[in-house]
Formats: sequence, C-alpha cells, structure tokens
Amino acid sequence: MEDSHARLFLSQAGEICARLDYAAIDDMAARIAKLRDGGGRLFILGVGGSAGNAGHAVNDFRKLCDVECYAPTDNVSELTARTNDEGWETVFASWLRGSRVNERDGLLIFSVGGGNAEHNVSMNLVRAIDEAKQRGLSIFGIVGRDGGHTAKQADIAIIVPTIDPRHVTPHAESFQTVVWHCLVSHPALQKVATKW
Repeated sequence: MEDSHARLFLSQAGEICARLDYAAIDDMAARIAKLRDGGGRLFILGVGGSAGNAGHAVNDFRKLCDVECYAPTDNVSELTARTNDEGWETVFASWLRGSRVNERDGLLIFSVGGGNAEHNVSMNLVRAIDEAKQRGLSIFGIVGRDGGHTAKQADIAIIVPTIDPRHVTPHAESFQTVVWHCLVSHPALQKVATKW
C-alpha cells in the first residue's frame, strides 16, 4: 500500500530532525546569549512565510530570552513606504542603517533559499547581509537547500536538509520554527519560563 501524504511528509520531518546540526544550534544559542548580555540587539529578517516566522520569533526572543529584538516586516507602514520610495531590494539594508546597527548586534535570517545575487533572488536579504557584514554584526541563518548567500556569509547557518525536493519550502519554513523554538527554550538563552 502506498504511503499517505501525511505519513510521508511527517516521516521526512523526522529524518530532518535527525540530520540537523545540533552543535551549531547550541553554538547559536550561546552566541545570541552573549550578544544579549553585551547589550546587543537581534534583527530578524524573512520574506513570505519566513516574514511571518520572523514576527513570531521576535515575540519569543523578547519575552522568553530578554533579547532586544526586531523584525522590520512587523511595521507594514514603514516597510511599504521604504519599498515605494527606495525599492524592494534595499528595504532591509536601509532599515538596518536607520536602526544604527553596530558590532554588538546580530542579524538572523529566515529563508528557504538564503538569497542569491547571481540569480537575483531575495536581493533584499542579500543587501541586508552585506550591510550587516560591513557593520560588523554577527550573522545567523536558518535556511533551506544550500542556504545561498546566507550560508556563505553567516557566522552560523543552520541548513534544513533537503529530503524531498517537492517539500523544500514547507520543510524549510517549518524547521525555522522548530529551530527557533529550540533556541528560545535553550538553557543557555531562556530567562523566562513558558506559561504552559
């Protein structure tokens, strides 16, 4: 009997869990805790479904880990004004400049492909990463496939393994959630217990 979609999809999720880089996740938790303890801020960027994940993650890092944290996609007025006036490619880089980011701060990218200048994909993420590099930020990523520009430039990039090419996007975006929840519940980082 052929496997149901649900059985296949969820068994693939189990395989992804087994293949994630646990040491890199532990390292990312320690690095974000150090950033927080040094008075740094964490800026989380994502587009599409990853933008929704960024807003949720900001809540968790702020509430559970006492990390000063922001996502530009949470302010639709500023995001669309910058897009209208300056262009989509530069929207995040200009937002980072306006936030006066510096070497104490960190950038966390949520993305399926991680951005790719050669193929002109997610250039807003590429430009933001380049801006962050120039300003000395710590760069982190939770990305799918090969991780693109994010994986090449990040200090730590968690790459969600591709188990099935048909499910790259749903698995990558789902595991952004799994990994950030692992981070915000990590003993090196969590300061406040969850309600339930």
